[in-house]
Amino acid sequence: MNIGILSRGPKLYSTKRLKEAAKNRGHQAEVIDYLKCYVNITSHKPSVHYKDRVLNEFDAVIPRIGASNTFYGTAIVRQFEMMGVYPLNESVAISRSRDKLRSLQILAKKGVGLPITGFAHSTKHTEDIIKLVGGAPLVVKLLEGTQGKGVVLAETNKAAESVIGAFMELDAHIMVQEFIKEAGGADIRCFVIDDKVVASMMRQGKEGEFRSNLHRGGSAKVIKITPEERSTAVRSAKAMGLNLAGVDLLRSNHGPVVMEVNSSPGLEGIEAATGIDVADKIIQFMEKDAKHGNTRTAGIG
Repeated sequence: MNIGILSRGPKLYSTKRLKEAAKNRGHQAEVIDYLKCYVNITSHKPSVHYKDRVLNEFDAVIPRIGASNTFYGTAIVRQFEMMGVYPLNESVAISRSRDKLRSLQILAKKGVGLPITGFAHSTKHTEDIIKLVGGAPLVVKLLEGTQGKGVVLAETNKAAESVIGAFMELDAHIMVQEFIKEAGGADIRCFVIDDKVVASMMRQGKEGEFRSNLHRGGSAKVIKITPEERSTAVRSAKAMGLNLAGVDLLRSNHGPVVMEVNSSPGLEGIEAATGIDVADKIIQFMEKDAKHGNTRTAGIG
């Protein structure tokens, strides 16, 4: 196969590992900065252009789209889909997973376990929203936040009212969620490929930090997940329509609850914690699934 890795960071661990794994399995792989791509949207011969050349040689693409570039990045993936190029994750599925509110609504419809979550526009409903999620302590999240940014733990109702009010004054879109105290600042990242959990790790936030993100100084270790956690992770990825996903779970008193479904999960933490060659497993899946025009949405959803 000739594989295009759509990434802005050729030196990033995940990008390098995917390129290396593809080459080790006898494929050609090239890193393409998707922000430097431009497209010809036409009925008869849609095309993607990059550095004065037409990208018509790829059999498949691996989208590694940054959260801040979701709109443009998914447009490029969608154009490849229109050309019949196989995407590891489809544009519509990436867009679904990046919209935190939409993704939770989809998961709720599928009966997946979630923390109690409230969403409102007017500050007039602040008191009711706080009651809805069971009162403080609670978590306030910016819908546009990533890697633990824009996430605040409010320990009292008064603090919650202040934080919610401040965010709404900035006209920011926020969610309010129950705080899963029993998780103890730890979450579980399940790496799902082709409806199977191929690796899992527990991430523990540093002392005094309720967020477990490795970018924020958290640590990770391999963990054996329960059948219920495995099923929850697989169902979540499937609900998003993702072939590859990092599903983040918390262990609550009422079973596993999903915090987020990530369409471009990093490989460094999971490979280091588990010793599993996840990049190789991704390429193996693509060898089986990558066929011309094999997209559910054909780039138009």
